[in-house]
Amino acid sequence: MGAVFPDNRLPAHGADADTVLARMGELRADDRDWKGGRVFSLVYSAGDAVHDILQRASNLYSAENALNTMVFPSLGWMQHDIVTITAGLLGADQVAADGTGDVGGYLTSGGTESLLQATKTARDWGRASDRPIERPNMVLATSGHAAFEKAAHYFDVESRRVPVGLDFRADLDAMANAIDDNTVLVVGSAPSYPHGVIDPIPELAALASERGILCHVDACMGGFILPFLGQLGHVTKRWDLSVPGVTSISADLHKYGYGSKGVSVVLYRTRELARLQPFITNNWLGGLYGSPSMAGTRPAGPIAAGWAVLHYLGNDGYLRLAEDAWGAAATIRGSIERAPGLAVRGDPDATVFAFGGEPVQAGSPVGGIDTFALGDHLADRGGWYFDRQSPPDSLHATVHAGHAAVAADLAADITAVAAELAASGATAANRDTTYGTE
Repeated sequence: MGAVFPDNRLPAHGADADTVLARMGELRADDRDWKGGRVFSLVYSAGDAVHDILQRASNLYSAENALNTMVFPSLGWMQHDIVTITAGLLGADQVAADGTGDVGGYLTSGGTESLLQATKTARDWGRASDRPIERPNMVLATSGHAAFEKAAHYFDVESRRVPVGLDFRADLDAMANAIDDNTVLVVGSAPSYPHGVIDPIPELAALASERGILCHVDACMGGFILPFLGQLGHVTKRWDLSVPGVTSISADLHKYGYGSKGVSVVLYRTRELARLQPFITNNWLGGLYGSPSMAGTRPAGPIAAGWAVLHYLGNDGYLRLAEDAWGAAATIRGSIERAPGLAVRGDPDATVFAFGGEPVQAGSPVGGIDTFALGDHLADRGGWYFDRQSPPDSLHATVHAGHAAVAADLAADITAVAAELAASGATAANRDTTYGTE
């Protein structure tokens, strides 16, 4: 293989397809087993049938370019359909009924880009106000996604982070105290990525509305599962566009929508606000150029796959998958809560949560359990993979429908490993909490 695949340079001669694909198989040897349900991060599985239609739909559009939908009108139609379906799930009908807006939005490449676009739109809204804001800031809890820091850096918007409460939810008083005349955006999460809790969205939105500023709900994690958990009666909190004062919201189709990476949707309560997102120019020799999101050229495959999965699953399919995920999360969470020395962080609202060793109490017969040692031992015992995060030291679990078949096995391993670590007091040498890498 060395001669066929030299390092760091283009081969002098091309290889046949079987050789290239075989080499890719070799490269994947150390990748985590997400299809077997052992990975609790990054990939969301709804089963082989869904993966098959995703692949088939994507292959139909492997070469097309969503930069210009006049050339490929089918892509424009599918994008519009995805946005419209998502708007219907996230409260647009209530907005129309209340007469408080006419929801519009766009596709992006993922949650990070949706949060970037929401921040940029808020910045531009501040600049266009009656009293232009030249040094804008946004107020959010320390649980708000790291992508908001990227947005702050890219768009010169000050990020004002405030501590969460003991329940890991945004602290309303702290948020209120951080707002000033230059604040253009208040952020809430539904749920937050680190601990899976839904922030007090109605109160945050009211706070923003009272001050005449925008409020974004980051529902990238929850946008395609919370509506169905709501229909099933598992979640009753209000968090979407139906909440007065929420002016924008983001939801990732490639998470609990089980679409291909990467498709996300960002929605705005009004078309007027939505019109601040696109970039349009004719200041070059190539003619009018317009782009609704960060990228120019946009892969068509994920758009096609995202549209296909929405219509393949339908509401009943998503209800089934949401119930499967909910049941799996309950099984795993139950094993954590029953194991002496372990604890779930806060009180998660859906199927995302963090857990680890609880602080050692005076007089307790249970030894302290090192959280990262727990992760290492679970990996050694069953090949289970969890992201690490801190503070506090935690293992992060994104539980989806694909975990229903293995939840009982994981629960048994958690029980066994917790008992072993409580007795041995073993600690992990590696304290790394890297989430994203180059």
